Amino acid sequence: MTDSSRILISGAGLRCADVVRVARRSAWPKLAPDALTRAEQSYELAVELGAKGAVYGRTTGVGANRHIVVDPDGADLHGLRLLRSHAGGTGAPLPDDAVRAVMAVRLNQLAAAGSGVHPRLLRALEQALRVGALPLVHTRGAIGTGDLTALAEIALTLAGELPWEAGGIDPVAISPGDALAFISSNAATLAEAVLAWHDLSRLLAASHVVTALTFCALGGSAEAYDERVHASRPHPGAVRCAAELRRLLTSGGDLPPGRRLQDPFGLRAFPQVQGPALEAAAHVEQVLEVDINAAAENPLIDTETQQAFHHGQFSTAPVALAFDYLRAALHHTAELSAARLSDLVEPDLSGLPPFLAEGPAGSSGVMILEYVAHDALGTLRHAASPVTLGTAVISRGLEDHASFSTHAVRSTVAATAAYRTVLACELLGAVRALRMSDTELPDTPLRDAFALASAGLPHVTEDHPLSTEIQQAERLLDRLAVL
Repeated sequence: MTDSSRILISGAGLRCADVVRVARRSAWPKLAPDALTRAEQSYELAVELGAKGAVYGRTTGVGANRHIVVDPDGADLHGLRLLRSHAGGTGAPLPDDAVRAVMAVRLNQLAAAGSGVHPRLLRALEQALRVGALPLVHTRGAIGTGDLTALAEIALTLAGELPWEAGGIDPVAISPGDALAFISSNAATLAEAVLAWHDLSRLLAASHVVTALTFCALGGSAEAYDERVHASRPHPGAVRCAAELRRLLTSGGDLPPGRRLQDPFGLRAFPQVQGPALEAAAHVEQVLEVDINAAAENPLIDTETQQAFHHGQFSTAPVALAFDYLRAALHHTAELSAARLSDLVEPDLSGLPPFLAEGPAGSSGVMILEYVAHDALGTLRHAASPVTLGTAVISRGLEDHASFSTHAVRSTVAATAAYRTVLACELLGAVRALRMSDTELPDTPLRDAFALASAGLPHVTEDHPLSTEIQQAERLLDRLAVL
């Protein structure tokens, strides 16, 4: 294993991209030695504080049972009872990459040394990730106030009470007080959130390339992307988007003139619409990188002050709100992709036959792509609805707010899949139009993009089913994103 394939886990400085690498097996975590030392100090302090007075979840019940003191004679079993009672997840299992991401996020949070768990739990998570051992984690059971069911399933698997889904390691003991300390986290939601952010960010990068291909196919007017235009209203996302289009459309000279005085909004207003989505994705990354490095356990075992702090850091309202905004912004940029597809099949704009048909008179060409794109856009529109407008009151009224961040993340996964289809339909249309018009592309990465797409998409002139080509175009988007 090379140094570049190791991600140092210290409780600070972990990036979203690092979590993705661990989740998708291009890197493995390595605990920093001082992380274990600090975890040991936190554990010893937690034991000391529990011996002196009430500490939530360690010497008491949880939720509405917070005032019920645990019988010291049964303290050894209190943690296991808590894990058993909370491991009630249901629904489909989390995908393997998401489970690895959960374990990586929780390991880093525990390395921040605010939980008071025994260090052996950190070593067990590190070992499980290194050898490829995967617990079975169910998707349903979280409302944005702690992923109790998912983390209880992982803890019971580590303890040997639940079977491993894949591989395995020797069971580890659960110390009194370890149970709540281990499950008091939103690591599962954050793990899915990181993967959702990564996959959507790749599509947003690909959308610059696809839009540039459509621009060339339609003979667009690039003055809308001029640096002076965007300096006059410098929203960061729009400035970044316009710069990307200039990079793709010119090899250093002047921007190409267009066929029209003004283009349709799908081209002309693309930076203004894509820009907020880029900003929203950047904000999501910032929010997630705070939380994946946070000692957010309740209570916080603070070795500096030698105290246990009870608090509300389990709330993930920042995550939920950030993803609600991201999906709303994505819907707008997806609408523009569908609009550009409509422009591609319009002869007055493309200079090509209706629906880019190449067969006999009356041929439908790529007519069906608009139906597919708008079907996917409808799905995205529903997924973009905010989840943060609802809440929940549970545990006998004590827990009277929930962010539903888990649902905000999963709605984003659905929205991303739908946007992938919308963008793939535009890509198919743009490539077909460029082939039919024999347009000369600039000597920029856009030429490489067209070559890649041309090699990966067949050119069939007569009417034929497009299902396979849509799927091929969806797969190509991730490769276009890095050009």
